[in-house]
Amino acid sequence: MTSNTVDRGTVLVTGASRGLGKALAALYAADGFRVIACMRQAAAGAEPLDVADAASIAALGERLEGEPVDIVINNAAIRGDTGGLASLETENFLEVMRINALAPLLVARALRSNLLAGSRKVLVNIGSRAGSLAEGTMDDADGDYAYRCSKAALNMATLTLARDLRADGIAVISLHPGWVRTDMGGAEAAVDVRESAAGLKALIDGTTMAETGSFRAYDGRTVAW
Repeated sequence: MTSNTVDRGTVLVTGASRGLGKALAALYAADGFRVIACMRQAAAGAEPLDVADAASIAALGERLEGEPVDIVINNAAIRGDTGGLASLETENFLEVMRINALAPLLVARALRSNLLAGSRKVLVNIGSRAGSLAEGTMDDADGDYAYRCSKAALNMATLTLARDLRADGIAVISLHPGWVRTDMGGAEAAVDVRESAAGLKALIDGTTMAETGSFRAYDGRTVAW
């Protein structure tokens, strides 16, 4: 379930089996953190978690009861249909919303006491510029209604969580990883996954309550809501 550590703290990453989640987990493990790598498929050293299943998220909270967690990274996400309005399909749309927007809220609820017991107290939602009302359609015409809507919803979830968890001293941020070369982003994407993960980690590690409720890109740029 966890990596070897030098007692730097504990980081939990959802969707850690591949892509950005795997890269973030590896960076934190290399930096001496205990890493709880959550993934749907069973794997040695991993924590089982299906973010599409509310019961699985609740069970994760029960298994980790009493364990301090310093940083929670809600990374797990899916793209869904990209064919535009003509191919929009109800169940696919709802699945994307369930995984990309609802699951991070359920994870936050399940692990709130763990974050309270931690020393860092940082909750990270891996968002996307695609969910920005101001910037989301500036430079592409992808027909991914579900993904865009889910990330816009996650932005509001970030702001609401930041407000509700402020009294707990838990900082909540949304981070845009860029167009990353992963299974989701595709081979033509502009940003190497290691570059994105390193930029995100630097932002996460520097997060304090002064940054709660912020939306930033992996390169440090503020993204408009």
